Amino acid sequence: MRKSDRLFALLQRLKDGRLHTAEALAEEFGVSVRTIYRDMDTLAASGVPVTGTRGRGYAAEASITLPPLNLTETELEVLHLGLAAVGAGAGELPELAEAAESLSAKIDAVLPEEASPDPASFGFAGAAYREAAQGFRHMPVFRAAIRARQKLRVTLKGRDGVQEIRPLEIDYWGRVWTCTAWNETRSAFDSFRIDRVTQLTPLPGLFVDEPGKRLSDYRDHRR
Repeated sequence: MRKSDRLFALLQRLKDGRLHTAEALAEEFGVSVRTIYRDMDTLAASGVPVTGTRGRGYAAEASITLPPLNLTETELEVLHLGLAAVGAGAGELPELAEAAESLSAKIDAVLPEEASPDPASFGFAGAAYREAAQGFRHMPVFRAAIRARQKLRVTLKGRDGVQEIRPLEIDYWGRVWTCTAWNETRSAFDSFRIDRVTQLTPLPGLFVDEPGKRLSDYRDHRR
């Protein structure tokens, strides 16, 4: 059972109002007691009203729950765009910013584990909403350029000079989007956060796949 499915199943089990020991839950779901402890910490950190302690048992208080949803990457992008906008523009309504952050944490907690291949990368989930919102404004240009194989000229925060790139792929890392590209200026593969782009210009030149500069070459290089 995937972690996201197990977390949802655990929540459903805890909602019956009775105390469930970690040992009993571990046996039911076929995992270790330590895994159940970690799952309970994840549920609590995500805002799920879990009560109880290790050694005594756990239960969940009544709350609003939604049925499982299957989201496309574009739908997930739209959802986080809305959260980013609320978090950045809440102004004098800090409770809205706090609710947006809490909701985003709940989403991050139940995303499939394969969406975060390594814990250090998933740490980007703590990035500021305002920075994430800045990145979303560039997404249509990047998407169109990848489909058309169109070169881009970009300026990145923290880097000197203008870079000319061949955008190859967009990846999602817990509320931050990154672009993998062949950097023409550096003659090397490059990966950067889209919210770090300060200037972006599509170039008239298109590119064709060349050995050593393709996305498949980048993936082979990382293995």
